[in-house]
Amino acid sequence: MAEMVKSTTSSGPRTAEANPVTRFFRATEIDTRLLGMIGALIIIWIGFHIITGGLFLTPRNLWNLSVQTTDIAIMTTGMVLIIVTRNIDLSVGSVLGLCGMIMGVTQAKILPEYIGFDSPFTWVITLLIGLIAGGLIGTFQGMIIAFLNVPSFIVTLGGLLVWRGATWLVTSGQTVAPMDQTFRIMGGGAEGSIGATWSWVVGIAACLFVIASIVGSRRQRRRFGFPRRPMWAEYFLAILSCVLILGAVSIANSYYWPINIAKKYAETNNIPWPETGLDIPYGIAVPVLIAIIVGIIMTFIATRLRFGRYVFAIGGNPEAAELAGIKTRWVTVRIFALMGVLAAIAAAISTARLNAATNSQGTLDELYTIAAAVIGGTSLAGGTGTIAGAMLGALVMQSLQSGMVLAHVDTPLQSVVVGTVLVVAVWLDTVYRSRAK
Repeated sequence: MAEMVKSTTSSGPRTAEANPVTRFFRATEIDTRLLGMIGALIIIWIGFHIITGGLFLTPRNLWNLSVQTTDIAIMTTGMVLIIVTRNIDLSVGSVLGLCGMIMGVTQAKILPEYIGFDSPFTWVITLLIGLIAGGLIGTFQGMIIAFLNVPSFIVTLGGLLVWRGATWLVTSGQTVAPMDQTFRIMGGGAEGSIGATWSWVVGIAACLFVIASIVGSRRQRRRFGFPRRPMWAEYFLAILSCVLILGAVSIANSYYWPINIAKKYAETNNIPWPETGLDIPYGIAVPVLIAIIVGIIMTFIATRLRFGRYVFAIGGNPEAAELAGIKTRWVTVRIFALMGVLAAIAAAISTARLNAATNSQGTLDELYTIAAAVIGGTSLAGGTGTIAGAMLGALVMQSLQSGMVLAHVDTPLQSVVVGTVLVVAVWLDTVYRSRAK
């Protein structure tokens, strides 16, 4: 009888271990939620490709999609930390608009009077002023939230209105243009991409970085006695990562400059124009590189630094974190200051891409940023969230928008779809958390 009971109780684990899918995910340690989001993204892409008659999954649209995603992707990396601490920032779109207008006025109206419009220092000074402005705005809001105990929802809702009004007051609603030529590189386009050769260099460097990270992680686990992944899993992750990276580079290099721009480039550089035309690949766009670098830095901050551990500790249990000696108020101030800087970086990219600073810049970006973070797995209850998931959520949001534009979906209906997706994402997060308990 005892043997029968023993065999019955042990059959469950043995069955689980015998399941190839379960063993695969355990060995590779792939986040199933992130994998599910990638699956949803693939379904969205294939669906829109069929609906649009083959227009979506083209090098041109995918390249434009990557550039259009950068603004929200950069801001959502900071929104993750804010939501993890059980706060919210409704002002990021207005902060983007104000920082963009400040940078536009600085380089188009103020600096030309002192150093000239074509000065090599124009874009540097402009960017620094924008980053400082964003950091000060974020710090100001964070101080009110942390030390005056005003809820972040109210403070940033007020900021949404105040900073949007300030954007209009800077130039009385006038559009400021054009931007500095070097500054425009951050916006993408023919001048704002690194070409085929450097794209392959970046891709290979990224593959080497991934391999070095996997090797370093394995050594660290061995050093501290933690369980390590099987070697086949390490090889699988390295190969899969390199295939995805080099595949993305190949797509970027498959999109060529328009004929008019290529002809102008050939004339400027005394290159003979062949009868078949001149194919000049765009390569990886500069704003995409900026977004990737920001994502890597923010991931390092969130997972490797003491500050990141404090953020997640506060989100898990604010009272316990404070009793443990964490200066929760200053952590909150720093999070909002960081969010302001990220909004300024997004403003620089947006202004450079438009080659102008407009009064409507960043409108509704706060909603898309929050939606991207939530869709990416950041829990509104706090304590849970990843930078990679949030950036992938930004890509999902932009894919929906881009696909609906190509499919000629009316703007009101686009808002309905985005709102529905956000509600469903929050509901799925609630279900996942309840089952995890």
